[in-house]
Amino acid sequence: MKRIVVLSGAGLSAESGLGTFRDVGGLWSQYDLADVATPEGFARDPALVHAFYDARRANMAGARPNAAHAALARLSGRDDVTLVTQNIDDLLERAGARSVIHMHGELSRALCAVCGHRWDAPPVMEPAAPCPACDAAATRPDVVWFGEMPYHMETIERALGDADLFVSIGTSGTVYPAAGFVEAARMAGAETLELNLEASGGRFDAVREGPASVVVPDWVAEVLGD
Repeated sequence: MKRIVVLSGAGLSAESGLGTFRDVGGLWSQYDLADVATPEGFARDPALVHAFYDARRANMAGARPNAAHAALARLSGRDDVTLVTQNIDDLLERAGARSVIHMHGELSRALCAVCGHRWDAPPVMEPAAPCPACDAAATRPDVVWFGEMPYHMETIERALGDADLFVSIGTSGTVYPAAGFVEAARMAGAETLELNLEASGGRFDAVREGPASVVVPDWVAEVLGD
């Protein structure tokens, strides 16, 4: 059985109504990323940052997993599959996926910037809300901002080094370190495949273009022998 590493990006959840950075008129386009997606922005105006992520959390609560999430959930039942996502939504888990590695954190979780404690985020987060563990008023969303190190990198790098097949789904391939995953997999001898609305221009052995809700279930069906 092939050892498969799957990396998913914003294109996986776009058809569920969760916008990408590049959507014109979407939630992201209404804000300067330096204000809402950096540690410096949070230090300047934590209330603004919390309001932004509260809106994203509400957006996520109203979204539903699509056929691509459901297909990857089926695939996650195999021991030789590692699911890595850049997305901070919970749609893979709500579709039934197991052991998803969230390299950019999770919108549904809160983090104490003082002691590192994590807990389930309420629908609305307040800058002065105390940490349940240490009582510090240092609550932030448990997401990785620009300039911060993504989570679980050692685990991801080990999986890439052992992979027989690396599959990138719905990601532009421009943000590092994820942008370097395809090259790391190639250097380890893995085959590489991109499933995307449009080819990203990365160095993949094969590319399948189309909506995630179509190309991902089709590929999963082939892998599972349906």
